[in-house]
Amino acid sequence: MIDGVRTKKLFKHCDDRGFFAELIRDDEPHFLSKFGQASWSMSYPGVIKAFHYHEKQDDLWFFPSGNAQVVLFDLREDSPTKGETNVYYMGEENPILLLIPKGVAHGYRVLGEKPAVIIYFTTESYKNEEPDEKRIAWDDPLINFEWVTKHR
Repeated sequence: MIDGVRTKKLFKHCDDRGFFAELIRDDEPHFLSKFGQASWSMSYPGVIKAFHYHEKQDDLWFFPSGNAQVVLFDLREDSPTKGETNVYYMGEENPILLLIPKGVAHGYRVLGEKPAVIIYFTTESYKNEEPDEKRIAWDDPLINFEWVTKHR
């Protein structure tokens, strides 16, 4: 696993009314060093949203509906896992939180036939005048990730 990346398996408490699950608590300091912003986005089936990274903020991702293939690539010069790639399958079929440290490039591809919804938390608020979003092409040769489903 890329250094500093963390996951948390979410547990649903189900009954005849539906379910309840906690995402993040203030007594889990290993997930966010501080709260900056919460955001909500939806992407259609087959969409690839990749790659970007941040210099100042950590991200905490959660997909409450739909499913996604999430790809991380460690760009940090001082990291013991520099140049490593991790892949996570997240969404309603695998409800987890994923902490993405600053300096780790990240992106995702929507899997299946329904849209994927992502809710994410950041340690900094977005600033229009100074966006902390460094873009990398989805097919960048340095990352060299093949965004295809492998039939096994």
